[in-house]
Amino acid sequence: MFESFFKLKQNGTSTRTEIVAGVTTFMTMAYILIVNPQILSQTGMDQGALFTVTAIAAVIGSVAMALLANYPFALAPGLGLNAYFVTVAAQSSWQLALTAVLIEGIIFIVLSVTNIREALFNSIPKSLKFGVSAGIGLFIVQIGFNNSSILTLVKHDVELNSTVITAGLLAIIGVIVIAILLSRKIKGAVLIGILITWVLAMLTEAIGLYVPDNVSFFSTIPSQIIAAPPSISSIAFKFDFANMWSIDFLIIIFAFLFVDLFDTLGTLIGVSSKAGYLDKNGKLPKAKQALLADAIATTAGACLGTSTTTTYIESAAGVADGGRTGLTSLTTAALFLIALPFFPIFSAIPSFATAPALIVVGFFMLETIVKIDFKQVAEYVPALLAVVAMPLTYSISEGIIFGVVSYTVINVCTGQAKKVHPILYVLSILFILKYIIL
Repeated sequence: MFESFFKLKQNGTSTRTEIVAGVTTFMTMAYILIVNPQILSQTGMDQGALFTVTAIAAVIGSVAMALLANYPFALAPGLGLNAYFVTVAAQSSWQLALTAVLIEGIIFIVLSVTNIREALFNSIPKSLKFGVSAGIGLFIVQIGFNNSSILTLVKHDVELNSTVITAGLLAIIGVIVIAILLSRKIKGAVLIGILITWVLAMLTEAIGLYVPDNVSFFSTIPSQIIAAPPSISSIAFKFDFANMWSIDFLIIIFAFLFVDLFDTLGTLIGVSSKAGYLDKNGKLPKAKQALLADAIATTAGACLGTSTTTTYIESAAGVADGGRTGLTSLTTAALFLIALPFFPIFSAIPSFATAPALIVVGFFMLETIVKIDFKQVAEYVPALLAVVAMPLTYSISEGIIFGVVSYTVINVCTGQAKKVHPILYVLSILFILKYIIL
């Protein structure tokens, strides 16, 4: 059955190889089951429901990719996009943020079917793409630092207690542990790093290096290992269409579209290159099907109650293990489904233990900054403005606005107006009007 549907022999693989690759991919991205609920719960959404939704969204997205494109790419709610979701929710409500993700998904379905999505991707200058990616990475690093109280360690004017010191130090140790595991090419390095950080916290308490003030690390040990997954009724289909006709809302949708647009295509191209899928012109066969699967996953995820679901760069780990067909992503989907009853374990891990994962993943995204053309001022200044603005304003959309407007203005004023795509002119005018009107 697998052979006939996934064409295993034609792709030079086997059932065993595909299943092993699927397990590898799951191990490298399973941390999202811990991190996504913790990030989105900052909006007031139920963390238990978010765990269930995160797993189901990963299942739907990965299955869609397997069946529509027959590619070994797994999907789940994306880091960076969920952080932006939180900032939108803080300015309005998580219901409105979910509405924006839903509309983004529907728009992407239309754009994927009509091939416009790829055309839009090409309208964005490379430097700005790299700058936004790096900016999101820095933004995620900032969240990791905040969650673990690392910065408090060096603020001498703040009265430190043992909880803050221990949490911050353990988070730093966690980053080092993950880095060592990654350098030694250990599968599941990020997930293992989270668990080691959690265990170290309990050990420091057990041997007396940490004396708890109010909360004991041992209290985070779950009372049971398996339980029925929490209901998603509190967050599923909770949309707010009443406040969707403002300029601010349109900018929110654009920010989601912008980030997901090149994030997904960049991931697909990167993993496809490793798998040998790209043709001689560097194009990806069945790109339309892959993008459609991504768009369907985003729409379904919004209906269930989570931020944008996207293709994961961690899929490259499965490809490196020999995964070449949709059977790999189908295996990953099955493991996310199996993980559902283990909610007590995943939900018990404290936020400071997941901080190292956020910091390291943010570092991964920062690597795109070296791809910016630093020989051209009109290229690198807008890109770096986007990089710096995101963490300082605590908003991905503000970073994108800084980047787009500055890119347009600088190139027009330096006689390079033809270099700017018409779409960027329209966006720059809308962004400037936003600040004037509001």
